[in-house]
Parts: sequence; structure tokens; C-alpha cells
Amino acid sequence: MLFKYKIIDKNGVEKAGEIDAISEEAAITSLQGREYVITYIGSADKKNLLNMEFTFLQKVSNKDIVILSKQLSTLFSSHVSVLRVFRLLGEESENPALRRVLTAVADDIQGGLQISVALSKHPKVFSSFYVNMIKSGEESGKLNETFAFLAEHLDRNYDLLSKVKNALVYPIFVIVVFVVVMVLMFTMVIPKISIILTDAGQELPLLTRAVISTSDFLLDYGIFLLVILVIGIFMFLKFARTEAGRLSVDRLKLSVPYIGDLYKKVYLARILGNMQTMLTSGVSIVKTMEVTTSVVDNVVYKAILEKSVAAIKSGVSVSESLTGYKEIPNIMVQMIKIGEETGEFNKVLDTLSRFYEREVNGAVDMLVGMIEPAMIVLLGLGVGGLMAAVLMPIYNISSAI
Repeated sequence: MLFKYKIIDKNGVEKAGEIDAISEEAAITSLQGREYVITYIGSADKKNLLNMEFTFLQKVSNKDIVILSKQLSTLFSSHVSVLRVFRLLGEESENPALRRVLTAVADDIQGGLQISVALSKHPKVFSSFYVNMIKSGEESGKLNETFAFLAEHLDRNYDLLSKVKNALVYPIFVIVVFVVVMVLMFTMVIPKISIILTDAGQELPLLTRAVISTSDFLLDYGIFLLVILVIGIFMFLKFARTEAGRLSVDRLKLSVPYIGDLYKKVYLARILGNMQTMLTSGVSIVKTMEVTTSVVDNVVYKAILEKSVAAIKSGVSVSESLTGYKEIPNIMVQMIKIGEETGEFNKVLDTLSRFYEREVNGAVDMLVGMIEPAMIVLLGLGVGGLMAAVLMPIYNISSAI
């Protein structure tokens, strides 16, 4: 938000201006931190529909955080002061939501808070993994290295997830377009052609009768089907937000042939990557597992990690705590066990995480390669069957003349 202010500076000179801050309290804190005496402060945003910022539509994406982490790593490596770093990035950010967050973080740092504490005030932007990494860097005095680790890890994770999403978006888009085109054909084109074919008085082929019957059904009951579909989607989304729904959806993700195997590799790569990054930064194994539990985006794996954390606290090794779950490959458990025995735990985690990332990349490439011919066959069968149903009776009519 933008605030107008009037202040008296250290020299006793009265000045007026504007400041961008997440709240009026943040604006006051920022001005007081510059040793100004505030005589007036108020909102400068115009309350009209043309100039209003729809804050509920603004969000900070994973891509924004990846770019921010790279910028932080570069600036910290250049020995720029902490406050100056966040002020600079806050001023230069193109995302209004991120700009407000960084401004608030800078104000909190100027007020004496640690970076990790200032970031923890914005959990929707900075995950517990991110905050704990920064906290570890502060405690060890290696913030430069920590931001470098974060930038590399988040970049790899973002690329991995983006590739998976893009691979799944393509077939969904093609199928939706295909269904829409077929519905339009059955409700707008086929009814007109069916009148001509039935008026000819000849017996129609079975395929043609099936197409006409489907068209009549959609015309008569299509609106009811649409209502049922909308209600079904709404109920499913409502159910998916419940604890039982999330568990069912996440289990379904892991059980779908081929896609489930792809998701498993994605989650394993994320878990191993988080663990390796945090352990390299000096975070304890228990804290590492707890944070990884909170950031993994699957209820099934979250439950496994929670049980693993409890087992580790009771004195069990990491490899033993992960044994006995079908979602955790035995080879992964054995590799972790070797890492624990040889003292190369971090190195093994890095090797495993990169291995699963390569596996995901290979699986996605294969999936894309399989989808393209499958889509061509599907479209060919659909369009070919529809054309055959229309052209066969027309050919019979022309032959009889």
C-alpha cells in the first residue's frame, strides 16, 4: 500500500512524501528507523475501480522465489549490507505482492530483527524450509553459502516440477479440446445431417444410428449432464480439501500406472534434495526431517516422514526409520545405510537426489514421446469414426440413385 506522510528530519526541516509499505505500522516503523518525527501519515491509494490493486489476486510464485534467491546469493556474495539488499530488491521487484513483503522484511530488519525471524512473518511466501535454512546460515555465519545452496536447490526443484507439470498439461489440453469439438459436432452438426439421412428412408448403418442416438441424447439431456458434471467437480474439490480427501487424492496420484511412478520419483527427489541442502548447511538431522515433513506436498509421504522423525528421536538410524514402506525403494534405504556407516551421508543424499531428478527427466521425456502418437491415434479414431458414420449412409444413398 502507498502512504502519504509529513515528517520533520534530523535538521528540523519539514518534508512530505510517499512510502510503499505492507501496512501503516510498517510505514511508521520504516520512517522512525530513519530518525524522522512523523507529523502525519495516511493512505495515498485512490479508492476507485480503475486504480485499485486487487491484492487477493496477487501472489508470489515459486519462480519469483527462485529468482529472488539467486539475486540474494549474488548480492550477499558482493558483500552488500543485509538491509541494503532487501531495500534494493524490494524497490526493484516487478511483483507488487513480493515488493510489499520485501519492504516489510527490510523494515523488520531495520528494527533489529534477524533475517530468519523477519522472513518467518510471511509463511505464505517463505516456507519453513526456507526460513530454517536462513536461520542455520545466521547461526553458522555462512549466509553467503546458504543463499547459494538455496538458489541452486530451489532452481533444480523448480525446473523439475515445471517439467512434470508441462508434460501433464499438454495431454489434458488436447483431451479437453477434443471433447469440446466432439460435443459441438454432436449438438450442432450431426442433428442437421441426421434429418437428411432419416428423410432418405433407407436403413442406416449401426455406427450411424449410434452417432444419431448419442446426438439426440446430448440434445435432450445435455444440460442435465452439464449440471451433474459441475456439481460433481464442486463436490470433488470440496472433498479434496478435507484430510480424508487429501489422503485419497495423494494415494491416487501414487497408484495410477506410470504417472504414479513419476510422482514417486518427484517426491523422493524433493525429500532427498531438502535433506541434503539442510544437512550441508549444518541443520540437525531431527530438525531436517521435521522441516522436510512440513514441506513435502503429499500426505502419504508426510505420514511416513512423521513416523520416521519419531523413530529417529527414539534412537533409530535414518535408514532403519525408513525401512518397511512400499513408497520408499529398498535401494534408497540401503544407500542411506551405507552413507551412515561410511560417514558420507550428505554425499549419498546428493547422489540419490540427483539420480531421482535424472529419472524424472527421463520419465517425462518418455511420457511426452508416448503421448504425442497416442493423441494422434485418439483424434484419428474419433474424427474417423464420426466421418465414417456420416459418409457411409450418404454413399449408400448416392449409389441407390
